[in-house]
Formats: sequence, structure tokens, C-alpha cells
Amino acid sequence: MTSPKEEGKKPEKKEKRPKIPRQPMPLQDPAVRARNFDEVPYGYTEELAKLESSRCIQCKKPFCIDGCPVRINIPLFIKKIYEGNILEAAQIMKKDNFLPAICGRVCPQEDQCELVCILGKKEEPVAIGRLERYAADYEAEHGKFEMPEMPPKTGRKVAIVGSGPGGLTCAGELIKMGHDATVFEALHKAGGVLVYGIPEFRLPKAIVQREVDYLAKLGVEFKMNFVVGRIRTVDELMEKDGYDAVFLANGAGLPVFMNIPGENLNGVYSANEYLTRSNLMKAYKFPEYDTPIKRWKNVSVIGGGNVAMDSVRTALRLGADNAYIIYRRSHNEMPARKEEIEHAEEEGVQFRMLTNPTRIIGDKDGWVRAIECIKMELGEPDESGRRRPVPIKGSEFEIETNAVVMAIGSGSNPLIASSTTELKVNKWGNIIVDSENTGRTSKKGVFAGGDIVTGAATVILAMGAGRNVAAAINEYLAYKAIGW
Repeated sequence: MTSPKEEGKKPEKKEKRPKIPRQPMPLQDPAVRARNFDEVPYGYTEELAKLESSRCIQCKKPFCIDGCPVRINIPLFIKKIYEGNILEAAQIMKKDNFLPAICGRVCPQEDQCELVCILGKKEEPVAIGRLERYAADYEAEHGKFEMPEMPPKTGRKVAIVGSGPGGLTCAGELIKMGHDATVFEALHKAGGVLVYGIPEFRLPKAIVQREVDYLAKLGVEFKMNFVVGRIRTVDELMEKDGYDAVFLANGAGLPVFMNIPGENLNGVYSANEYLTRSNLMKAYKFPEYDTPIKRWKNVSVIGGGNVAMDSVRTALRLGADNAYIIYRRSHNEMPARKEEIEHAEEEGVQFRMLTNPTRIIGDKDGWVRAIECIKMELGEPDESGRRRPVPIKGSEFEIETNAVVMAIGSGSNPLIASSTTELKVNKWGNIIVDSENTGRTSKKGVFAGGDIVTGAATVILAMGAGRNVAAAINEYLAYKAIGW
């Protein structure tokens, strides 16, 4: 019972939280990193991670979880980092995300979990991605593999076509449910876009291999150099090889060109080829690795997305004196991550905004000599919500260049769709599903997700699709087991 004296007291004021700024990521010096393929960010130190994790206010309604496509318990793993329980933080992440070291590096947190961080309304949001990377890297260095408790085997087996982020996530989820999962990969390395598309300086390939090895230890089977649609069709996997379900996660890797004069000249690349040569085939280490790549002095990259940034920064590291981004809209409309644009600018990439190529000019031997462009101005917004670029008459000019890299998007390879019966696709060649949450296609027992459904998107969205489809496949197999 309180005394009258106590009742008259004013309630104690809640202690004000000290305002701590968002902790910057330590980086290689731009002048140094522009000429090497080592990872650009060094990662948080223990001190920086503790300080940054202290900024999380542990909201009662954590919108950051809703902003995460795989719904990691973000406040809890950050709390564990603050308490010094880093291995526990990593395990919390891995309950919902098999690839935290990858997501911490390449996912656009600024448009997802960090975008809805409550702290971000008045200050900068908590650096969720940087903390995710810190905990995952700490576990790799200090932890040891412990086989999680696995359920009894169901006797069902699922074929997964493609070993990118969606395929790897789905395989891991299915294994945890007791099903057998086999991943079929057309290339000689597992990882999909993670190994052929994203450069070493953004995502070291040893990290991808580490995550693949983890899934293999859980029981996922990997079959490399296996082109589904050629070696085996989807129908044959189900009818002859006895797979109970198939998940199509083969991405969108078909190159797209502008269809302008001169695209058939020597020295014109798709971004897919340019990056695959350097990343997967290790051409940047020639002659240690036997895939050569031409080291051009002047390289023009067409496009403004993350693939364009990866291509132009690769060109610099391969020795280019001038590496250009040619983009038809303004700086504000560029779809690439802000961080990647800033890194490119720091490294010396030259941006030619409001500029659109009209033709590629060759020399007498059939090699690229220059690229002709026209200046643009922004008109009314188009269907994407961005202002439409409009050519300015008579403003054509040339940029001297030896190589042109087209990084304007990618499409769906028609091989699987054309070799699979009853599989419906849309006018762009993307597989039609009844819902992105289930991934059910028009063919019974066949599911699809990621870029092959949505068109080129992000790593984390493909992972979210893989997780959703795994749940839908599990439900389908349960019904199949009882004869429904």
C-alpha cells in the first residue's frame, strides 16, 4: 500500500536513450580497391557491431520483420549481438535464412527491413544488413557445424532446377521437412547468379561455397553440369526418375540487347557474358585461370542497375583508364543501390546521365571504335512511375570506346518452357503461377519462383519465393501421400 506522500510523487521520467549515430562500414581506400578484386567493405569490428546493435530500440511491433521477405527475427538477433552472444544471433538468423552472410552483403536492406525501421523516422535506421553480415562471418570463423535435429524421412523427393538463392533456400527448407532434395545446376559451380553474376569484390565466392557446403551437410544433393531440358526434361524427371515434385528456380539469364546498329561488332558484350567470364571463370586471374578476358582501355556500360555497376567496376579493376556508365535517365532514377553508385563514383567511374546510345561504330577490322549517343531530357512519368526520357533532336555526339557492355536487363531462357508439356508462360516467357506464395504452375506437381516468374529481381526476393514454394510443395506432398 502506498503512502499519501508517495501517491503525490510525480512518476519518474524514463531515462532518455543517448543518441548514437549509425556506425559507418570500414572500407578499402577507393584508389586501392579500384585496381583489386578484394572485398570492398572490411565488415564491422566487435566494437562497431556492439555500438550499432545498441541503437535498436526493440520495438513492441517490429516492422522490420514484416519488411524482410524471409521474416528473420531481426530485433532478437540484434539483441543477442548487443549481449555478446554472437553465435546465438547467427543461429536465430539461420532459422529463417540459410544464406545470412550473402544477404548481409548484397540484399537491398535500405528498401526492405531498414526502410520500415522505426528509428529511421527521426534518425538513420539501424544497420541491419551490416549486423547480419557481422554475425554470419563471426559464426564462420568461431563456430562449428552442428547437425540440427532432423525429422524422419518422408520418402518423397523433389527436383530443384537451378542453384541460385531461390533454389538453395527451397532445398534447405525441404530437407528440414524430411523430404529428399536434389538440385540440378547447368554450370560447374553451385550458386547461380551469386557465383556468375556478382563480382568477388562484392561477394567473395568462398562465402557462397561455404553456404552450399552447409546445405550439402544437411543432405541436399547437388548435380552439376546438368542442363534440364537437354539432358533430362522436367517430364522425364517426374515420370522416369520418380521425383514427386519439381521446383523451377532457373532464373532469368537470357541477355537483352538494344537492337541498335553495330551490336554485332567485336568488343560488344552482354553483361551476362562479361561478368561470367570474370566471376565464375576467374578470368581476372588469367593466366592462373585459363579463361582470358580482353583488358580494354575505354569501356562503356549501358544501364543504371546493379548489374551495370558490377560491370563498370569490373572494367576498372581489369585496367580500364576510362569506365563509363551511359544511362538514359538522370542520377535520381537509377535503380542501382545507392551504396553501389557511391562506391562506383569514389572509384572513378564516369557517369554520362541523360544519354542514350543510338549506334556502335566500328573500325576497318570490325572492332568497336566509338559509341554514338543522343542527349535526353525527362518528360512525363511512364508506367514505371519514372519520368520518361525524351531525345533532344540534333544532340548526337560520340564517346571513344573499345568495348560496350549491355546491362539493360535479362529475359527468361525458353529451354525449360519449350521442353515441358502443359507449362504456361506469359508474353515475356516468364512462367505463370497461380500465386507467388505457392508457386503452383499449370502443370501438376511443378512449381516455380524467383526471377523465372517475376523477371530479374533481388536475391532476397528469390529466397522468399524459395521458402514460400517449399511450404506449398510440402502441403502438396502431404495431400499426394493420402491420395488427394
